[in-house]
Amino acid sequence: MTMNTSRTVLRLAGLMALGLSVAGCGMIGGKKEQTASRSFVQVDADDLECLQRAMFFESNRSSRDGLVAVGNVVMNRVKSDAYPDTICGVVGQKNQFAPGVMTRPMTASGLPTVQEAAISVMRGERHPMIGDAKFFHQASHRFSYDNMNYVVTAGGNAFYEKRKSALVTQPVPLPPTEGLTLR
Repeated sequence: MTMNTSRTVLRLAGLMALGLSVAGCGMIGGKKEQTASRSFVQVDADDLECLQRAMFFESNRSSRDGLVAVGNVVMNRVKSDAYPDTICGVVGQKNQFAPGVMTRPMTASGLPTVQEAAISVMRGERHPMIGDAKFFHQASHRFSYDNMNYVVTAGGNAFYEKRKSALVTQPVPLPPTEGLTLR
């Protein structure tokens, strides 16, 4: 199977699963201004694949909580005026996600879990502790910045909000927390 054929098969499988799971649930993906008032399902295949790619490469498929948290960061950025207004726009931003996130092949072994979690995030699932966090890094790394307010550690990543240093209440990553997302 060629790379393009493999990619097409993976995209179709994800779209079929998304279509089956969100029928009648409202709009999925798309631009910010489209999401508020639509009552039909609109699936953007590219956005679904981009979300899967961010989740696949950034969480290393280590836990569902980690996958959902990464997906939530992407969705928080899509909602923000400081970032592009599509999932692919956010994930494709230079130096924001893992090198090669948009071009490296995804292996089939971890993909079913990633696809399920991506579909769930696109349907509105949120990690209960992620809030408005738009940033994360590997949990083992430490930084000297004083504006990082950590909200959760999951799937090997520490997730945080940037705040004025006087408003930071959690300046160090929290212990890992798992098992909080659905399924």
